[in-house]
Amino acid sequence: MIIMKKIKFTLVIVLITLFSASCDKPKTIFSLEDEIQLGAQFDQEIMANPNFVILNETQYREAYDMINLFKNELLATGKVDYANRFVWKVRIIKDDATVNAFAVPGGYLYFYTGLIKTLDNEAEFVGVMAHEMAHVARRHSSEQLTKAYGIDLLLSMLLGKNSNQWIKIATDLAAGLVELKFSRDHEFEADKYAVNYTYITDWDARGVANFFEKLDSHSPTPVFLSTHPADKDRIAAVKKEWNTLGGKQGEYFEERYEQFKNALH
Repeated sequence: MIIMKKIKFTLVIVLITLFSASCDKPKTIFSLEDEIQLGAQFDQEIMANPNFVILNETQYREAYDMINLFKNELLATGKVDYANRFVWKVRIIKDDATVNAFAVPGGYLYFYTGLIKTLDNEAEFVGVMAHEMAHVARRHSSEQLTKAYGIDLLLSMLLGKNSNQWIKIATDLAAGLVELKFSRDHEFEADKYAVNYTYITDWDARGVANFFEKLDSHSPTPVFLSTHPADKDRIAAVKKEWNTLGGKQGEYFEERYEQFKNALH
């Protein structure tokens, strides 16, 4: 339950959003605390939804140990905003037919087994993870929710009304519906930050570009590409950022990634 002080603060944000006619960029109505609460509610709904089979962390301990290692190494770079504020919880969804990943406010990250098994090395997967983390850290997710569902509905949900909407929005997020499609600017920004997050690690920071190149020729078109359009401009922008940072050659860790994929069986 949101305390009155937080509600008043949120209302102030809403009023600023409504009357800022000079800015056409969608704004989020959420404070950081609201985003954490919102993400926890989404995660609860997704975990309870039979359409999403989440791999058990105990049963798949090795897989979760590895994916959490990837996440923790990215957070340890000091480059990720709110590294110590957001939850940064990783879930693996069992669905080999779906090549997709998504994130919700507060740092909840979801990766389909279909995506994991399609990729060939850690650099590609970590590039995707860094991209999703960037959307959360740059607060793109909450901006898109505000744009897609409107201030009035989201505010009423935060105030405890329209509780049935949690399930709908959680399902929409997981399905990667068009309404939640990130803007081109958001995608370019997430790509840029993904390069910066990974550049100071042992992984090759061009992993996200390699991922897009791989899936651009994938048939049928993966779900991921319907919400994260891969085009030559974005791939070029990733490589340009990598060169700007110094063009350091990183590792791909193909054999270790095979171990990660095998741990999903």
